[in-house]
Amino acid sequence: MIDLKYLQNSFDEASQKLKRRGVDDETLETLKGLFEEMKRKNADFEAVRAEQNRLSKLFGEYKRQNRDLTELKERVDSLKKEAAQLHKEAKDTQETLNTLALSIPNFPDERVPYGMDEEDNVEIKRILEPGKFDFPPKEHWELAQENGWIDFERGVKLAKSRFAVLRGEAAMLQRALINYFLDKNMQKGFVEYALPFMSNSDMLKGTGQLPKFEDDLFKVCEEDLYLIPTAEVPLTNLFHDEILDMDELPLLMTAYSPCFRREAGSAGRDTRGIIRQHQFAKVEMVAITHPERSDEVFDMMVQNASEILEELGLPHRLVELCSADLGFSAARTIDLEVWLPGQKRYREISSVSNTRDFQARRAKIRFKDGKKNRLVHTLNGSALAVGRTIVAIMENYQREDGSIEIPEVLEKYM
Repeated sequence: MIDLKYLQNSFDEASQKLKRRGVDDETLETLKGLFEEMKRKNADFEAVRAEQNRLSKLFGEYKRQNRDLTELKERVDSLKKEAAQLHKEAKDTQETLNTLALSIPNFPDERVPYGMDEEDNVEIKRILEPGKFDFPPKEHWELAQENGWIDFERGVKLAKSRFAVLRGEAAMLQRALINYFLDKNMQKGFVEYALPFMSNSDMLKGTGQLPKFEDDLFKVCEEDLYLIPTAEVPLTNLFHDEILDMDELPLLMTAYSPCFRREAGSAGRDTRGIIRQHQFAKVEMVAITHPERSDEVFDMMVQNASEILEELGLPHRLVELCSADLGFSAARTIDLEVWLPGQKRYREISSVSNTRDFQARRAKIRFKDGKKNRLVHTLNGSALAVGRTIVAIMENYQREDGSIEIPEVLEKYM
């Protein structure tokens, strides 16, 4: 959640940042009105309580003077009721403010370029040149059919559209990639976790999926449980409502998980192949850091994902997302986009994001700094999305006869 104190105390500056994220004037005016109402209610409450306390001190004096207490008692009782009502109204206003704030995206980092959509994202650099083919390269769904790697029809039969079955060497390749990604992450100091693939609503609120993106989640009927959209949710929330020792930071964590997304807002997009599925495999990196080290850890995570792609021999580029294309919780994001020769374009294969203290405030993750408790910074990123890596290997390592080579670094895993 955004820092409401900063928004209240520096409203004009903070609101300009939120406008870069697409927050409209009406919402900002509502926030401003709630701040003013809460301030007014609290001031009225304090004034009434002060008068109540002043009059309450007169009881002893009245008794010493043998004065009638009836009128004084009635007045104090009336003020007590009025104070209780004002306190409730102030609390209700605060809850309304907090509820609205849960739908407000994070403030963008100062380095984030301003933009209206993904066309305004900024390419940072390219790593490895795309290979040249002596034949027209095919897209992955054509190669999947020729090699019997992916069964789209039976995936639909078993579940619904946007599900697929990996068969034979494709299933082996998925397992190889998961092990390779985890090994690479652990070499960088990440600790591997095996986690539940479901989370309750409090955990999803902590990382920002709820309440705003409930339509994109698969909910378990009659349970306060959702299938996780990414391992970022359980990894980050391992320390939900905890106070960490500063010496523990940074905490570096990695996990494989299936990810489940309804893709409610992507009707008609990437309907062919396995680029956009309701269920997909991913290996995630999550870091919980001291605020002063979050930029350093961010750069390390981007570099790690890029090194994995480079070892796989996959051409890719780094792209800084503009303000309008940032994810809800992110203050800054760099996408890694891999070259797909069949599609003749770069496609996202990882997003590495620094959320600053946005998730930590929602999830109440703090660290002890002397006598003071401070919010940590949390970061997350894919290393990597497994299905999209399979697609990239199929298209970049295809031969003219339709067969597919396996990158050298994966041979020991297969």
